[in-house]
Amino acid sequence: MESTNPKQDLQTELRETALHYMDALADVARESFLILDANLRVVSVNPNFYQTFRVSPEQTVNKYVYELGNGQWDIPELRGLLEKILPEKKVMRDYEVSHVFETIGAKTILLNAKQIDSIQLIILAIEDITDKKQLEIKMIEYTKGLEKKVTDRTRELAERVKELEFMNKTMVGRELKMVALKKEIEDLKRPDKNGNGKNGAGNGNHTKNV
Repeated sequence: MESTNPKQDLQTELRETALHYMDALADVARESFLILDANLRVVSVNPNFYQTFRVSPEQTVNKYVYELGNGQWDIPELRGLLEKILPEKKVMRDYEVSHVFETIGAKTILLNAKQIDSIQLIILAIEDITDKKQLEIKMIEYTKGLEKKVTDRTRELAERVKELEFMNKTMVGRELKMVALKKEIEDLKRPDKNGNGKNGAGNGNHTKNV
């Protein structure tokens, strides 16, 4: 029996064609992909999603996205993205979410989503950036540690320079005092001179007694 709604038939055909191409692209993508319908029910999933989040097709396809993994995907940030941001903007890029999953532990994921109203589908790309994020954190901590070491070392060197400058001034002062002291000693060693420039008292002539 033929359909009496050509417009609906065309939309269904377009949707199936689009879904076919989406599946083909998702299969070769490195990210995990979920394709959802307008009611946020999972229509299709790529192999990477199953591998990354350790779930089976039976646990995923035709399930509401928030029910996945025994409710592990009922994440406030994901709800905000799918129910508030995406319907308004239609596209969302690099939406970062950190969450502790029951099966795989703490993960940081990057979400990219696109809502295609013409075929009533939502494409949700999920990239696991946990290792990258941890590396970034380690680099930040290392950089902070390095900056602290440089600051501490700079302060130590500045203090050492001050010490050396003080010691230099002290030594120069001592040298000047030594020079002055030597001069005084030399002056004291010189014999007294009379008015004629000869040693002794008076004019230097002795009167003979008669």
